[in-house]
Amino acid sequence: MTSKISILAIDLAKGSFQVCAVGSDGSVRYNRALSRNRLATLLGKQPACAVAMEACATSHHWGRMALSHGHEVRLVPAAYVKPFLKRQKTDRADAEAIAEAAMRPTMRFVAVKSAETQGRAVAFRTHQCLVRQRTQLINALRGHLAEFGLVAPKGPASLKLLENALSDESSDLPDPVREMGAVYLEQIARLSDVIERLASGLEDASKTDCELRRLCTIPGIGPVTAGAVAAFAPRPRHF
Repeated sequence: MTSKISILAIDLAKGSFQVCAVGSDGSVRYNRALSRNRLATLLGKQPACAVAMEACATSHHWGRMALSHGHEVRLVPAAYVKPFLKRQKTDRADAEAIAEAAMRPTMRFVAVKSAETQGRAVAFRTHQCLVRQRTQLINALRGHLAEFGLVAPKGPASLKLLENALSDESSDLPDPVREMGAVYLEQIARLSDVIERLASGLEDASKTDCELRRLCTIPGIGPVTAGAVAAFAPRPRHF
């Protein structure tokens, strides 16, 4: 009698997904590549089983989909999959290694994140990305003006000094430098508006979300950091 499938181990990618199906007796039933649509169909039609994947950014989306179809989801940290890779790294070998790791009785798994939790992560990453971009623009403008003897301290606090230097008609700055400086200032101001709006949104969320409110009671933890902790830090019960 053929054993039923107990584990679907999926090596995730953007377009083609390698799926290794393991029977209840531990044998590999098949190991083949599926398109995104075919994988979604498989998860919907496959009788409830364990769905194993290497924990990564996209694994949570597929984990939520598998959970919605009644499957058990096992997200294995990448570092815990590597020891089970028996041969040269390929999609087939990776899928089989994921299956091997997921079958270990003492394996520790990563919890599937909700869409809301991942949304917090996107908001935090966007905020941080824009802060870095603004800092790069400010530093670039500082560097350009330093070439003409105008030196300003590091950080956003020096922005007013840079503005005054560019608007000072008594200085000998060439017109092209003033024009490019105005471009920098315009982009910096635009980024500052978006950064402030994102920070305000994170602050509003910290007032309505009970988890974020609790995190904000910790000394030194503000709304932005609280959002990052809630989005990225595993729950203590998973340790």
